Amino acid sequence: MARGGARPGAGRRKGTPNKATADVKEAASVYSADAVETLAQIMRSTSLPAAARVAAANALLDRAHGKPKQSVDVDGAMTGALTVTYVSAAKGPAPAQSEEDYETGE
Repeated sequence: MARGGARPGAGRRKGTPNKATADVKEAASVYSADAVETLAQIMRSTSLPAAARVAAANALLDRAHGKPKQSVDVDGAMTGALTVTYVSAAKGPAPAQSEEDYETGE
């Protein structure tokens, strides 16, 4: 007898909201207008640190326009190893490169 894995017809149908998530969303939605106004006040306040103002502005932009998409360009057929390079504006040392094979872990 097979066990585990995906089974046809099992689980929640696509597009059906999770009941627990829906309840939390509904309770939090009461504060949406106040939260946006608070973010706007933080963004406009010249007495707060620039980092707080930028974070508030980014949060407002993300909510108004959605978060920016991250894209990956792939050309040609995949025949060898794939190297992923993370580019970040964060300060600090870059992550160490690994020579580990993704599929075998060696």
